[in-house]
Amino acid sequence: MIRAGTEGGRGPVPPPLPDDVVAADLDRAARGRLRTLSKDNADGVARHLVMAGRLLDTEPELAYEHAQAAVRRAGRVDVVREAAGITAYRTGRYAEALRELRTVRRLNGSDEHLPLLADCERGLGRPERAIALSQEDAARALPDDLKVELAIVVAGARLDLGDPDAALAALGAPVVQAAVGEPAERVARARADALRAAGREDEADALLATLPDLGDEDDEVVVYDLHEDAEAGSAAVGNAGVRNAGVGNAGVGNAGVGNAGVGSDEGAGDAAGAGVAVAAAGAHGDERADGGGGAERVGAAGEDQEGDR
Repeated sequence: MIRAGTEGGRGPVPPPLPDDVVAADLDRAARGRLRTLSKDNADGVARHLVMAGRLLDTEPELAYEHAQAAVRRAGRVDVVREAAGITAYRTGRYAEALRELRTVRRLNGSDEHLPLLADCERGLGRPERAIALSQEDAARALPDDLKVELAIVVAGARLDLGDPDAALAALGAPVVQAAVGEPAERVARARADALRAAGREDEADALLATLPDLGDEDDEVVVYDLHEDAEAGSAAVGNAGVRNAGVGNAGVGNAGVGNAGVGSDEGAGDAAGAGVAVAAAGAHGDERADGGGGAERVGAAGEDQEGDR
């Protein structure tokens, strides 16, 4: 697989775009956000966003490169910065993801990324900040599916702080208890971790016994009990791990990147709106957080650059 690199003095070379990927594959709502760009540039940006979505689960690093290529061409467009933030998150660049998703929040005023923002804070070893985000007024106005995701992150943050009882309380809210399907299973697994941390092993085992056997998919579930990598400047993440499932199939965002929105003019899939559906199987919690400034985003945030066609 060819990777993006540098060529001469012209800066980064974008990852190649397959001929069968066209701008129309991007969700209509996301394409609408690219209208400020020239047609040729909008088409190129859209194709990179489509590839970022297609590769998010299978090759997240390459998805990140496609998102960066889009940023270099249209860095003032919210859906482009959203794609950059989510692919940074999925590749463990938590500081960079935090910056990008904060920028998205400023650009479009949406609070839908609060669970991801909180999880990034956890990834950087700052569980107190994750909890503070969950206590904002905006968190109370989130739709129920995102409240569930935020509760899972908060429970992990409470475990990071050595408070399993508070973690259980976070998972005991009525809206969390009302979750069904895959989110409910992840709530149950988070609850089992909190029970185990509280020394209630039998209860944890009994709860896990009620859940489907993941079999070979175990490596797609959150990995727990990370250790601090001081030499690499990485932040330790506590017993619940960084939940890179963070925001599940309810989806977040309007970028049309991810499991929903690509290849559908109706914004199909489980996402609300055109959503970036960060799948529950996402990147794993055993990735080390970027304790510095994250990977430096290449290229200015200049819009409508004609560079990498």
